[in-house]
Amino acid sequence: MKDRLMGALAKARADYAEIRFETTDQNGIAYRGKELDSVSSSRYEGGVVRACVRGGWGLSVFDSLNDLDAQVAEACANAALVGREQTELAAVESASGQCLTAALAEDFRGISFDDKLALLTHYNDIILKADPAIESTMVSYGDLFRTVHFASTRGAYFAEERPRVVLYLVAIARDGRQVQRASESFSSATDFGVVRGRDEVAAEIAQRAVALLRAAPVEGGRTTVILRPDFAGVFAHEAFGHLSEADFLYENPKMRELMVLGRSMGSKGLSIVDDGRRGQLIGTQAFDDEGTPTQRTDLIRGGVLAGHLHSLETAAKMGERPTGNARAIGRGCAPIVRMTNTYIEPGPLTRDQLFAGVDDGIYACGMMGGQTMMEMFTFSAAYGYRIRQGQIGELIRDIVVTGNVFETLHAIDGIADDLTLYELGGGCGKGGQSPLPVTFGGPHIRVRDVVVGGR
Repeated sequence: MKDRLMGALAKARADYAEIRFETTDQNGIAYRGKELDSVSSSRYEGGVVRACVRGGWGLSVFDSLNDLDAQVAEACANAALVGREQTELAAVESASGQCLTAALAEDFRGISFDDKLALLTHYNDIILKADPAIESTMVSYGDLFRTVHFASTRGAYFAEERPRVVLYLVAIARDGRQVQRASESFSSATDFGVVRGRDEVAAEIAQRAVALLRAAPVEGGRTTVILRPDFAGVFAHEAFGHLSEADFLYENPKMRELMVLGRSMGSKGLSIVDDGRRGQLIGTQAFDDEGTPTQRTDLIRGGVLAGHLHSLETAAKMGERPTGNARAIGRGCAPIVRMTNTYIEPGPLTRDQLFAGVDDGIYACGMMGGQTMMEMFTFSAAYGYRIRQGQIGELIRDIVVTGNVFETLHAIDGIADDLTLYELGGGCGKGGQSPLPVTFGGPHIRVRDVVVGGR
């Protein structure tokens, strides 16, 4: 494969060119209520040639390696049509022939379809039978085994296996016109075992959905909020991490000024990291989709803005180093700047000490969704609890947290020592490419004077 890709690239009439060729095997099973809603199995292969001529990019997407020379020529011709400037790509020590196989604790390819279906049916039955108020479910399983081959005119080459297994459990409860839902999901790049043994989780989300029918909506206003590690991780990813992606910064002069390196971003105890080489998580890759080695990048270190996330092009244009964050979700997509494993680092407090500092507040758990607009954000917690005199109180719902990310980072006044990383279903969406596997997390964090929407 290396010789084949390099041979075609040798004929490229461009300042730079690359080929990414992929094969993917994918399977899925889904229940909706009592009905088996879908069963799917697919295999496909193909790739993309990307070329740069005078700063302009051209693509050619293909399904077969049979006429690769023509695909390279087409990408180069497309780039030449739009190129008007100087090509700027940062220098980096690229991949040099590595073939990386996935180290699987339990390979999902060795599990029969009947066993996967039986496990999913079991979880679905647990939720449906948990309470009369459970109206429906959405329970699904999926696995994907993706093998990526990459080569560039800089001499870079790698082949990497990128497997993933996912389980979703959703319970839907109804009381008259009111409908509530609760959910959990699990994912792994190494182990089918992550979907086993989830009976208690299935039962818990059913009971939570029913309990939310009776829960009081949160009262609106300003208050102290403790973010559970999953909410804290999503906040780090969505509200701050996307601002750190240099393609966004390069195109937004205002945000580039706000995100200047060295700026104060919170207390001295606050640090946020993106680490594409951490463990064997779903956001982990040895190389990004430009052949750059992934790495740890400190985004905030000790309350000071310390880094941005880059592709080869954004690093050159902003005079910074490449960070290995150019990623694509699949064969027909060009790589864009994306996060990998992003998390808030732990602090000095225990969880109990963090809660003890709150006389009256809210404990926000999970994430239902939200949106960001430049430095402003609005997020909805999946559910939460009142905090009274440092103790967790009654269940509450409809928690919407909103604010300015820079002000909110400075309002963090307590960070616990219980770092938790989450590998969940779904993924990150950006530029029409979704879902991209990412990991996020953090410890419990305490934020003062937060605007919470509600009654």
